[in-house]
Amino acid sequence: MPFDKKRIVPINYTSRDFNSIKQDLLNYTKRYYPDTFKDFNEASFGSLMLDTVSYVGDVLSFYLDYSVNESFLDTANEYNNVLKLGRQLGYKKSGVPVSFGEVSLYVVIPADTAAGSTPNQPNLNYAPILLKGSTFEATNGAVFSLTDDVNFNSVNATTVVATSRPSDGSPTSYAVKVIGTVVSGRTMTQTIEVGDYERFPRFRLDGKNIVEVISVYDSQGNRYYEVDNLSQDTVYVPVKNNDVNLKNQVINSEPLYSLRALPVPRRFVTESDLSGYYIQFGFGSDDDSTKESLYDPSRSSIDLHGRDYVTDRSFDPTNLLKTDKLGIAPQTTNLTVVYRVNGPNDVNITTNSLVSAINPRFEFNDTSILSPSSMQQVTTSLEFENESPINGSTREDSAREIKYKAYGMFSSQNRAVTQQDYISLIYNMPSKFGSVKRAAIMQDKNSFKRNLNIYVIAEDGQNKLTQANIVTKNNLKFWLSSNKMINDTIDILDAKIINLGLKFKIMSDSNYNGFEVLNAATISLKKYFTQNQYNIGEPIRYGDALRILKNVEGLLDVLELKFEVKVGSNYSSPIFSVDTMTTADGRVILAPSDSIFEIKFPDSDIVGTVI
Repeated sequence: MPFDKKRIVPINYTSRDFNSIKQDLLNYTKRYYPDTFKDFNEASFGSLMLDTVSYVGDVLSFYLDYSVNESFLDTANEYNNVLKLGRQLGYKKSGVPVSFGEVSLYVVIPADTAAGSTPNQPNLNYAPILLKGSTFEATNGAVFSLTDDVNFNSVNATTVVATSRPSDGSPTSYAVKVIGTVVSGRTMTQTIEVGDYERFPRFRLDGKNIVEVISVYDSQGNRYYEVDNLSQDTVYVPVKNNDVNLKNQVINSEPLYSLRALPVPRRFVTESDLSGYYIQFGFGSDDDSTKESLYDPSRSSIDLHGRDYVTDRSFDPTNLLKTDKLGIAPQTTNLTVVYRVNGPNDVNITTNSLVSAINPRFEFNDTSILSPSSMQQVTTSLEFENESPINGSTREDSAREIKYKAYGMFSSQNRAVTQQDYISLIYNMPSKFGSVKRAAIMQDKNSFKRNLNIYVIAEDGQNKLTQANIVTKNNLKFWLSSNKMINDTIDILDAKIINLGLKFKIMSDSNYNGFEVLNAATISLKKYFTQNQYNIGEPIRYGDALRILKNVEGLLDVLELKFEVKVGSNYSSPIFSVDTMTTADGRVILAPSDSIFEIKFPDSDIVGTVI
């Protein structure tokens, strides 16, 4: 009986596209089935089968490459995939960025005419409190809300005479001015019906351009707290300090708060991507937590579970509930979710752009001794203006920006040690605190304590660079204070904007229309300088512009290429000389470490000629 040797068929695994797969199949058929398949005409049924199998192989090869590429942060292109991979490195996409700013508020209160009162003084009983959440609308339709109550009877209020009697000049009313902080966006409320218990319930919020979730309560009155991750079971709640010794102090920027650790068995995290904004809960039930009390931290140092040795154990203060259920999930209840949303328009506005008060809400300390008509006159006298721009909102991170921020977050691990750690934390400040467009950090060599100077720049409503307002910079300083080294001292400073223009002269091919070549070259330069904004301290290289021009069809040579400083009322005015800051070889224009280059108006600042 003859020995039946198994046929060994060589397979070329490098064939991945349609043509190579079809050719391999054709060679395979000719070699191993010469008697059963002889018709290789492209119109034959056998050719149809070969085409079909090759098509399937090509499609499978494409999706194999796609799946592999999208599994690594370096090669991923899809936004949601980049976002998911970034989360693995510690990056968390916040909601839509907001803008912060200050608004000057004015009311008119009557003079104190009561018997025995001090003459020519305002009646401070009529000084109202404008409540947190009062909203204002800007010329572009953006809505802004007060972040805290504003008391017109505060030590920071400015009072001047508004009206007086013509007979003797004695005051009859006073205008009171105070400063309030506003944030872009309006609040919305959504009720979510929750059914029977399930593990890790996840709910989508209906709003668009969601900034943050303000509060979540269930029907039983239980509050759910937002945490960075579901394993974090303790949050720190700010409690206003009501010490009598502090009431009369002048507070320049932020109110005085103390932080209290609060265990939160009911908690959630937020997630957002291109499909929407979600809140995610854990998988515990009410039976897993009978009380909200802190686990004794001292026990964590002796909880060795019978071991007679001690290892290097890092104490995590956010792990004090001794539970592994990742939080209590809501069940058979209704969740009331209050969240903030931005409008569809840009929320960065210029000076004096607030035009109307949508919902001003006032309170008076003791209405029993006040005249209703006088209170009505005080509330209707409200006037306001933003004396400085309100900014801080930038466009959402692109996939490429998410990659760089994710790498930075992975290396910093929420601790600022190196220069890159600081930059990463700045860019990852929660959007509800505002945001900056660019940031740079350097050590002040003239400072005895080696102070760290952080230079930031923001973006206005037209996507042009502008100085960040004081509120955003204060928020940034508080944000960094919880992550910086204890002996680091930092200052948040404004970066200087250097507005440049570009002039160039080119030679076109005689076979092309010179004006069409010039137009194509100008459009290419405008597109490049619009999409590629510079960092603080980053130089300009002439080679970048030359590289763009050489790819323009019909362009033979670049005869002249020159940057110049733009001056005027629409431009910033720092002292800067292009000639002085150009390197000896003429290839690079150096930027001061505290400055940033910008071609502000590409349509008019980029000018070319053709010969």
